[in-house]
Amino acid sequence: MILGLDHVQVAIPAGGEDAARAFYGSLLGMTEVVKPAVLAVRGGCWFTAGSAVLHLGVEEPFTPARKAHPAFLVAQLDALFSSLTGAGYECVQADGEIPGVKRFHTFDPFGNRIEFQQA
Repeated sequence: MILGLDHVQVAIPAGGEDAARAFYGSLLGMTEVVKPAVLAVRGGCWFTAGSAVLHLGVEEPFTPARKAHPAFLVAQLDALFSSLTGAGYECVQADGEIPGVKRFHTFDPFGNRIEFQQA
C-alpha cells in the first residue's frame, strides 16, 4: 500500500525559523520551499535536498526529539562532519554499529537529534 515517503516533520519552538534557516539552509545546504499561505500562518518552514523533504513545524510547548530523528543520506560524510564541528555542533560517530553503514549524529539548534549516513 505505501508507495514512499512524502516528508518528515520535526518540531521547533515558536520563533525558531531564523535558526532553522541558518542550520538547515545555510549550514546543511538544503533549499527552503515556500509553504502554502494557509499553512504559513502557523509558523515553521520547509526544506528539501535531493529526495529528502523536511517540514519544521512550530509546537508549543516545545520538547526536542532526543531519540526520534530523520536520517539523511549524504555524499561526503567526513566533510559534513568537519563542517558541523567547525560550526560548534557536537557530532557523535556511530561507525560499526550497523555493518556497512558509515554514519554520525548531531543535534539541531533546538536539540532535535539528526543522523547523517554516507550514500
